[in-house]
Amino acid sequence: MHYEHPHRVIRPPSEAYSILLQATVGCSHNKCTFCGAYKGLRFKIKSDERIYADIAYAAQHYADVRRVFICDGDALIIPQQRLLNILKEIQRRLPWVTRVGLYANTKGIDLKSDEDLAALHAHGLKIAYMGLESGDDVTLDKVRKGADADKMIRMGQKIRKAGIKLSLTVLLGLAGKARSRIHAEATGRVLSAIDPEYVGALSLMLIPGTPLHDEYTSGHFELMAPEEMLMELRTMIAHTHISRGLFHANHASNYLPIKARLPKDRETVLKLIDEALSGGIKLKPEWLRAL
Repeated sequence: MHYEHPHRVIRPPSEAYSILLQATVGCSHNKCTFCGAYKGLRFKIKSDERIYADIAYAAQHYADVRRVFICDGDALIIPQQRLLNILKEIQRRLPWVTRVGLYANTKGIDLKSDEDLAALHAHGLKIAYMGLESGDDVTLDKVRKGADADKMIRMGQKIRKAGIKLSLTVLLGLAGKARSRIHAEATGRVLSAIDPEYVGALSLMLIPGTPLHDEYTSGHFELMAPEEMLMELRTMIAHTHISRGLFHANHASNYLPIKARLPKDRETVLKLIDEALSGGIKLKPEWLRAL
């Protein structure tokens, strides 16, 4: 498989055993103040020749792998016909693959019509991963996310309407101490409105070289303590009302691993957090946290 900047090829934890097909390099937005994943990289879509060669390679070497994840940062931005042809080539050369996934941002979803998304779903696109980060417009604007809460809701509902499962990422601590509760409650409301199949909560880890890290070192951003992030998570879960989705907070960055199906496990997980806040459960030490 051919990877440009292989150390920057990023995939969701749930795609750990997937074929990683790099169709784009970098991120078309690449402005979020907290993210250093593609710093300095110019976004591009790789040639069809290169992409199809990698699919052919996968056909020879990965006959036992049932999932494909299309990298990099937001592959849904690929023009419709090209992306549809890539999916058709995967179906033709890798007929055993049962699911194709990719990262999507609101711009990429907005560029696709309902019919476009339905066609992508019909040709194997079964799950999209989108970074919501926050439901608070002030926070979204400050971190230069490129969309407000209303657009997040509309685009999340749009891709779900096409039958594509949606996994949303939220970022604990992103609003800082002053807006922590607002961020948590607003994020819960947006999650409830979208009603995704999966939610993944990560805890903010500042990355040197990013604008948010610069804000921190200059004293303009206050990083929250572990217990404060945990309280923010509790508030967020308490305000999240999804029909039957999985809420994960078991990423390596989190202080307390949590996996709950809402609404069934809500009270159980809130009690678990309360026990951790009272000192009954030890939190992950800082040196064990990672992105």
